[in-house]
Amino acid sequence: MSLGLSNSTTDGTLSKPEIEANFKDLHPLLSQMQAQAESSRCLYCYDAPCIKACPTGINIPTFIHQIATDNVTGSAKTILSENIMGGTCARACPTEVLCEQDCVLNESLQQPVKIGQLQRYAVDHLLGRDVPHPFSRKPSSGKTIAVVGAGPAGLSCAHRAAMLGHEVTIYEAKSKAGGLNEYGLAAYKMADNFAQKEIEFLLDIGGISIQYNCGLNQQVMLSDLRQQYDAVFIAIGLSKVNQLNIEGEDSAQVLDAIDLIEDIRQADDLSQISCAENVVVIGAGNTAIDAAIQSKRLGAKNVTLVYRRDEAAMSATRWEVDLARLNQVKMIFCATPVAYHAETQRLSLAKTQIKDGKVELTSEHFEMDADRVLKAIGQKLDSQKLDSQQLDSQKQQQNFDLKHQKIAVKRNYMTSLQGVFAGGDCIDGDDLTVEAVQDGKVSGAGDRSLSNGTGVKHG
Repeated sequence: MSLGLSNSTTDGTLSKPEIEANFKDLHPLLSQMQAQAESSRCLYCYDAPCIKACPTGINIPTFIHQIATDNVTGSAKTILSENIMGGTCARACPTEVLCEQDCVLNESLQQPVKIGQLQRYAVDHLLGRDVPHPFSRKPSSGKTIAVVGAGPAGLSCAHRAAMLGHEVTIYEAKSKAGGLNEYGLAAYKMADNFAQKEIEFLLDIGGISIQYNCGLNQQVMLSDLRQQYDAVFIAIGLSKVNQLNIEGEDSAQVLDAIDLIEDIRQADDLSQISCAENVVVIGAGNTAIDAAIQSKRLGAKNVTLVYRRDEAAMSATRWEVDLARLNQVKMIFCATPVAYHAETQRLSLAKTQIKDGKVELTSEHFEMDADRVLKAIGQKLDSQKLDSQQLDSQKQQQNFDLKHQKIAVKRNYMTSLQGVFAGGDCIDGDDLTVEAVQDGKVSGAGDRSLSNGTGVKHG
């Protein structure tokens, strides 16, 4: 599939087959011949910089060498031993600014090895085979762990803890597991229901059960979990969307970008998703890019991304920005919305300037047609989910300490609450799937977290 639009018409109207074509896999799986040719380019470096650049520490030269020697199953095991969600990370992680950016071939002005695509080739090979789970559980430890949130961090923690013989119960607020992987990534990145296939594979380790529609301090109370389990791992992500705080924001045409992305991911028929004619996306991160591109691929005539700073300050990767332009997304920089007029479907904006690193409005204003405005200016922790009830039998701190408006954790991932750990987007750090997987893996392993008498001990 082309990285740009497969189909486009002058009025933006697309048929069902055209829309389906626009949402096919962004990066089709490499063939065996392509994988062999690409893997042969790896220099198998000593002290390889690509390993250091990988947040989960995958031995990248080894897994690539295994592909080159036609040991694809062994390659997948090398990947999954460090990153159990290596399939999603191969599809969605910004490898261009992580491992591939540190590939030594860049120094000789060559294209870096396509590490992400090779990783996907190996993992998809294993998941597509009817073979036993590649990892086995240790004998039962007799310990129990509660994981709150079935996103990348929670699932990774659960899998690693289950490998060590613990019994894990995951409490998930939604009706499906996956978190960001299931609800928050563009459909063309996660085609063919891959998120659920990966979860089914992960759960095959055994020792993990999931309770759905159980939100923290709603259907399940943190105080109860602390009493019932040997340790608790919080991985609730960031579910609250930052607001524009402008006149007209409560209009029906002004939506959260993540809601549109979720609707697209959960739709059985994409042609039934309502498509606006003039879409304006406010934001500059990968979520904004995903919302803009998918709006265009649904058939919007005009899609414009608006950002209050200049292009160099965008948090989206260069690859994502280029992808947006390939998909005919227009971009306006140094501008911010000040009001939305639902009756005329017009968005008022002010030009901005940067002084001492801060954004200031200028007196220059302009308007745009906008029958849909998508907000993608960041997400934050829903503090209402964190109010913990004090146990009657013990004098314990009631609430989490926060850092930068996220849950504060120590080096071992323990929060300010005894025996309660946290990881993923809800703690301070990079909001990346691969980082969340690493948080969960380290916490679940117990050598740095659920140990030392404050959680689960590993004999």
